[in-house]
Amino acid sequence: MIPLDPGAKRAILEAVTALEGEAVDRLAALVRCDSTLGNEAGALELMARNYESLGLAARRIPTDPEALKDHPGFSPPLISYAGRDNVAALHTPREQRGRSLALQGHVDVVPEGAADLWITPPYEPSIRDGRMYGRGAGDMKAGIVSYLTAFQALKLAGLQPAAPVQMQAVIEEECSGNGALATMLALPKTDAVVIPEPGPGLAAMYSAEVGVVWAWVTVTGRPTHVRDMHAGINAIEAAMQIARRFKDYENERNRAENIHAAFRGVNHPVNVNLGTVEGGEWNSSVPTRARIGLRVGVMLGYSAAQTRTDIERIVAEAAGEPALRGTQVKLEFKGFMADPCAFDMESEICRLARRSYAEISGGELREYPATGLTDGRFFTLYQDTPVACFGPDAQEIHGIDESVGLASMHAITGSIALLMAEWCGVERA
Repeated sequence: MIPLDPGAKRAILEAVTALEGEAVDRLAALVRCDSTLGNEAGALELMARNYESLGLAARRIPTDPEALKDHPGFSPPLISYAGRDNVAALHTPREQRGRSLALQGHVDVVPEGAADLWITPPYEPSIRDGRMYGRGAGDMKAGIVSYLTAFQALKLAGLQPAAPVQMQAVIEEECSGNGALATMLALPKTDAVVIPEPGPGLAAMYSAEVGVVWAWVTVTGRPTHVRDMHAGINAIEAAMQIARRFKDYENERNRAENIHAAFRGVNHPVNVNLGTVEGGEWNSSVPTRARIGLRVGVMLGYSAAQTRTDIERIVAEAAGEPALRGTQVKLEFKGFMADPCAFDMESEICRLARRSYAEISGGELREYPATGLTDGRFFTLYQDTPVACFGPDAQEIHGIDESVGLASMHAITGSIALLMAEWCGVERA
């Protein structure tokens, strides 16, 4: 790494402070974008304008399932990718002296849930007690703003990275990761990757993460009038019987002998979630069909393929029970088919991230074995590229009244700015 001149460091940090107000405005603009699955176009267009405001050309990168289907990191898609291309930008130095870096983040967010439970509407950003509230504020639009502002801070200080820097804004981190996969494969491999994903509500760096498989079970029963319900087969009740079997599986996968050393001390790291239920036609009719959606965690040391086989077995055994005789049971896999991974916490980029964060905040980044997953797995598993995954303090992600600490966002901005300057080196802008 190229030592950073004290004067340059001071100028960069002063620029980070000077840009705090603009960063908050930028975050608010992103939070106003409802970028749930299929609706990401507005946020992607805004990201293109953000890149262009930094003097970088925005590049659209499509997600093509046909081109990706044979890659081991591919997940079966849920919907069409038309009209929602990923967006990237590339900074090229005049003379490369340092090492290249990718700054990556996802613009997609999960649904807001019951909007009436929010104190303020989920897509109307609100600042209260130093936190910005809104869907996606923490997961992970604040992290994206941090990497944008970090690059801008170098420019304001009269500097720019002396190595190629990629910025990537991708879709479907929340359901497949295919946007990250497509973008990674479309761009040159970098020497390191920084993903400013939020941690567990405290300063942390992802050390490992579980994998995830999404499965969908559709049960078709025998409809009748409720007066003859014992002559019918209730598809909803049958689907619930199948779902209950996964609690036994969850307990099995959380047994001590099945937990990887990286997750020792983490309470219940493998989670199986019954996430969606659809079914029925009429309160006085035995329902014809029910569909349940399951999210099944995959422990490090196990694989998504093994988990898929387990799911197939569990569903087949349930379908063979006398209580389900006469039903039709269909199993599909759409969305995540993601393997777990561990990050190299002693890589140079992770050590630099910890040092930069300590210099900015006076604190330390704790190691965080995550019971969820990030796009970092693609770079680690399929490129052997070191990843530093750390971000601002976010609370209630995927829940009601999601928020991010603005002081934390500014600290992550400063950390990334110092990291980028030292990793890439700097030259006059």
